[in-house]
Amino acid sequence: MSEPLKRVLVTGGAGYIGSHVIFALQETRRYKVISVDNHHNSSPKAIERVAQIARDNLPANATAQDKDSAEIDAYTVDLTQRDQVRKVFEKYGKGGIWGVIHIAAYKAVGESTEIPLTYYENNVAATVYLLQVMSEFDCTRIVYSSSATVYGTPPIIPIPETTRLQAHSPYGKTKVMCETIVSDLCSAEPQRFRGLSLRYFNPAGAHPSGLIGEAPIGRPGNLFPLLAAIAVGREPNDLKVFGNDYPTPDGTCVRDYLHVLDLAKGHLLALDALAPESKAFDDCPTEARYKAYNLGRGKGMSVLQIVEAMRKATGFDYKYEIVGRRRGDVPDLTADPALAEKQLGFKAEQDLETMCKDLWNWQTKNPKGYDSN
Repeated sequence: MSEPLKRVLVTGGAGYIGSHVIFALQETRRYKVISVDNHHNSSPKAIERVAQIARDNLPANATAQDKDSAEIDAYTVDLTQRDQVRKVFEKYGKGGIWGVIHIAAYKAVGESTEIPLTYYENNVAATVYLLQVMSEFDCTRIVYSSSATVYGTPPIIPIPETTRLQAHSPYGKTKVMCETIVSDLCSAEPQRFRGLSLRYFNPAGAHPSGLIGEAPIGRPGNLFPLLAAIAVGREPNDLKVFGNDYPTPDGTCVRDYLHVLDLAKGHLLALDALAPESKAFDDCPTEARYKAYNLGRGKGMSVLQIVEAMRKATGFDYKYEIVGRRRGDVPDLTADPALAEKQLGFKAEQDLETMCKDLWNWQTKNPKGYDSN
């Protein structure tokens, strides 16, 4: 007999990263996914599409359990409303949810400097409420979506996890705070709680089917989806490059891009590391079962290199203008992914060309994101 499915709750499941994490969970046919999302910046259609991928991938001799793993329990929930969160947990009872992957957050660095209170409420207060309800229902494993922004301007590149945390923006500070909260909880209750923070670098690309991908509402704030929107004619061809006088090879900011499916696989490895038999925490200095890992490729790409790679993938002639630096931008954020490789078995294998090709495939099939058809 196969093991029964483990229920895993994914917050922000309809989002760009969330939907790809759900794909990775369903692909194993070991998990029953519960998704919660308030659709602030995501479409419920993403959940339908990712379940469709799972159904299409079922083998001809799929068992009833396999079929169940392809269906998602999806709820519209605002995490800042503790009662809404509790209602979901009540459906499954004490111990009914094996673990949580907490991805939901507001994530625009610039916006966070304008409306910091909104960011602190949505990112920090919601995490506290989620952890309180988890504790109440004996759900004591969490994979937390953190970010490379926790490092601020790092003293060494590539960036190891031992780097001091010194975020510049309110957004980055919410991530530092949530990491601290999870770590403190694991220290307070070492026999119960286990937590991993995954510090994402820059995810790009999409599922190769073109069924799910990044579909920001309004003008994209990130470089890849913006370039795709320009090439598909949804945004004007007038890219602004913020600063070309940084201490980088071509003067533009350098970021570490990894394929979103490689990032999603990192979450599977993190979940495995939270299992009772896992050896991941054996080298922890105290009883607390908490760690943070970088998820990146360890290769930096500049803004202009990305523009060139997207030009090759799309055949589109981008026009760009160099303007002044943007507040809060850091010259170089390149990961040292050695720890996650060694301890989790993580490897971001897909290259820049594949990221661009998969993104363009998604964008051409869905020119207006999930509202295209």
